[in-house]
Amino acid sequence: MDAIVKFFGWLFGTRQGVVALVLGGIVLFLIIAFILERRTRAMYKNHAKSDDDWDLFDDDESGWSEFDSDNN
Repeated sequence: MDAIVKFFGWLFGTRQGVVALVLGGIVLFLIIAFILERRTRAMYKNHAKSDDDWDLFDDDESGWSEFDSDNN
């Protein structure tokens, strides 16, 4: 029981412990994001775009630019 108390004291009470906690959290969430991305790609395969599909980023280029020199 004393080892657990020392570990948590080190983890939350020292600078190295807090850095290890933060880096461990970053690695954990990167692994979770990677796994969920793989599952999502397997579930929703890429398909040809139809007329009913919409895109948040509007991939279809209208040819208009915000810079006047590009629109000539």
